[in-house]
Amino acid sequence: MTRLTVGHIPFLRCVACLVTMKTSTTRAGLHSPHLVNPHLEVNLEQVTRPPATLSGVSIDPPKSLPAVPESLLPREHALYRPRHSSRQRTALTLAVLFLCAPALLLIVGVRPAEFENRKLAAFPSITDGWGFFTGLNSWANDHIPFRDKAVAAAGGISLGLFGERPPVVTQPPQGTPGGPIPLPPKDPSLDQPEPTAYVRALEGKDDWLYLGFDIEDACEPTLKTDEVFNRLARLRQVVEASGRQFVLTIAPNKSTMMPEYLPSRYYGKVCFERASEYFWDRVVSKTGALDVRSGMREAAKQVGAPVYTKYDSHWTHAGGLVMARGVAEAVKPGGTGSWKVDPSSKVERQGDLAPLLGRVEKEQLQAYEVKPDGSTVRSRAVNGDSKQPQRFTQPAAEGVVNAKVAMLGDSFLFYVAQYVVAGFSDITLQHVDGAVADAHAVGRMLAANDVVILEAAERNLVGGINPMLDTKVIDAIAEELAKAPR
Repeated sequence: MTRLTVGHIPFLRCVACLVTMKTSTTRAGLHSPHLVNPHLEVNLEQVTRPPATLSGVSIDPPKSLPAVPESLLPREHALYRPRHSSRQRTALTLAVLFLCAPALLLIVGVRPAEFENRKLAAFPSITDGWGFFTGLNSWANDHIPFRDKAVAAAGGISLGLFGERPPVVTQPPQGTPGGPIPLPPKDPSLDQPEPTAYVRALEGKDDWLYLGFDIEDACEPTLKTDEVFNRLARLRQVVEASGRQFVLTIAPNKSTMMPEYLPSRYYGKVCFERASEYFWDRVVSKTGALDVRSGMREAAKQVGAPVYTKYDSHWTHAGGLVMARGVAEAVKPGGTGSWKVDPSSKVERQGDLAPLLGRVEKEQLQAYEVKPDGSTVRSRAVNGDSKQPQRFTQPAAEGVVNAKVAMLGDSFLFYVAQYVVAGFSDITLQHVDGAVADAHAVGRMLAANDVVILEAAERNLVGGINPMLDTKVIDAIAEELAKAPR
């Protein structure tokens, strides 16, 4: 029988430890089949008959145990760690819910809202190259369900708990002691650090709000301003070459018409002012556009109030009336001389800028009745899907332009539509986004009329994002108009 020597003692101790561990684990009822590690099984033959050499002592180097994952060790082992603890499972569950919740909400019919006065970012095309990956972030952010509610909640919490937005300080009402010199309007930008990024909404003086995209699109346009002029000129040439009349009218930005309430400091101020000045100095001569800015100022004097309000980026009904009368005059000069306009009802409007700051602000707007012949009310509500053609007809009369007219416009057209339908015997209205869905269909609609009117917001032209600037849209319209010349 082989003698055990001192050299065997460390080996025997290791084996004894493994045998003891296995025995205790089995007695505790913890040695379930799914925890058995075959690498830890003990060969009893090696315990009773250790390896021997000629000298009676093994010269083989001691063998280390193989590496074992912590989760496969017995539960009593000091290094045992479960693969997924209860906290880990909770975290994994929450992660899955976070990633899948938007998709599940879309399945049940929840859709992201357009609340920033712009279209939601489109899913990037694989043909964009690396732009596909950089564009995913914008698309994912814009298409999160309930994002508008989250922005409102975040703004409310920021304002309510941390007071990051300064309180509104207005001028004292008439008769309030305050000295003979009126207080200057409160400018929140003076109480804040130097701006370092574009914002969705600018907080101006006396709580006037402005759309941040007016500035961002002017400073970082998709198309250069001269290229915008060239494409508008080509669109005019395409329409007039088919024997039709073309009228281009531009809805000025609120920041253009009401600059006195802009904050003293905001990111992009210099490039915005430069771009706006360059645009208005050249747009009429380059494109033949109808400039309604002087009419807006005159209307503000007549009604005794601005034609833009504090909390919305669009004009009021008074501004819409100016454009409606302007395009009717452009089609038939002198045709609106018999128009009579009377105030009708007050309507409530929720401003589109306040929600960008987590606020809700409502305003009262004065609506009007238009009587082209001086006695009969011809203005009327325009409802329905604006992206589809909507045709309105009426008998010819004094003050009503007798022509078949097609008018394309953007969000500013909402306050023009109910008045412009009063001035034409046959007019079809459609939102310019319809050209994105089917440019040829829009071209066929235009081909069915004798006059084409395009209303375009200043910010969409300066930024180069109006759909009618797309060369493919212009080509499609040219093709359809050429099929039916006048």
